[in-house]
Amino acid sequence: MAVRAVDDGTRPGSSSDAPMMDLTSSSDAASSSISGFLSSRSFIMSFLLSPCIEAFRYTLQPIAPFTWFGLGISTLDVLATLRLCLLLRQIREQLYLKHVLTKGVDAVEAKSFVKSLTTTLTVVYGGEAVVSPLLGLPPSFMTSGVGPGLYAVFQALIDALPVHLVPDITAELEVPLSIFDGFSRAYLLCDLIPPAITTHTSPVISESPWTLLVSSLEFAYNQSAVYQVTANAGFFFTNTFSLLAPTPLAFTTPPELQSYGWTSADLWCAPVITGLFALLTHAQPFWADAHGLIVTLLGGATSAKGVEALDQETARAVCALLLSGLFFGRTVKNFGLWKPFDNVHTRLEKPKAKTQ
Repeated sequence: MAVRAVDDGTRPGSSSDAPMMDLTSSSDAASSSISGFLSSRSFIMSFLLSPCIEAFRYTLQPIAPFTWFGLGISTLDVLATLRLCLLLRQIREQLYLKHVLTKGVDAVEAKSFVKSLTTTLTVVYGGEAVVSPLLGLPPSFMTSGVGPGLYAVFQALIDALPVHLVPDITAELEVPLSIFDGFSRAYLLCDLIPPAITTHTSPVISESPWTLLVSSLEFAYNQSAVYQVTANAGFFFTNTFSLLAPTPLAFTTPPELQSYGWTSADLWCAPVITGLFALLTHAQPFWADAHGLIVTLLGGATSAKGVEALDQETARAVCALLLSGLFFGRTVKNFGLWKPFDNVHTRLEKPKAKTQ
């Protein structure tokens, strides 16, 4: 008796086999698309972050002739010190010229290197001098004279320059320097401030995210660092006592306390970037939990161990790119290099002749 084979959809070419092949191919295509997207994103991130990481590695290496005397001063230390001392000299020259043109030379004081150096050290160590005692930490300028000595040498060299050799604050100079400012500020907010809090002997301080953010507004502290700069408090004190003005010291309201002073990028970028670095590196338990919560809310998958933290070099590079972009945009805006499209069209429009 002949037995008739039953088509159960398992034979090649059967009607039920086609949909299975379509689903498999669709799944493979989707997986390939996702993999391609992730690969391209990883390539772009690597392309942007790798140069930043290598730049930090190179500029943070101690250099000669300082290494001959056992001093760990790096290229970034030297460049940041030169940048600050030159900037303060430029501001002093601008304020002097403005005062002479408007009010004459009657109340102008004779130039003093001691006043210039005091101003520089106030900008650098002003915040640290206030916050360090509150945290029970000795200020770095009390434990080592290398940092103050470095600033004193550079300030003396800058002050010795004739006026005609001091460059004006122009867009051509400030636009490229804004990129460097982003890198130097990232070093401050990522390398100097967090360790001072997270390695504190008191758990109340070391595990407090509020202490970390408030400290980023005020100072940078690291016992092993020779290059110390402040985030905001130094310039706050300098402006309060008019240390950069050519006239005698006078108590005045600093820009940070004036109307809309809180919108200054230098004021709010410090806690934002320090918080972002802590979030990416899980510097404190709070930031690790917050990172996991954010990933969950965004629909991401988390493992049993939680979200993996970024290494400090990568997180610092991310912060440096964000700060460089922020400072670059601010400089472009302040010098009027960027015009809204509407204003451009309005400016190019010719006025129409009046008709009766």
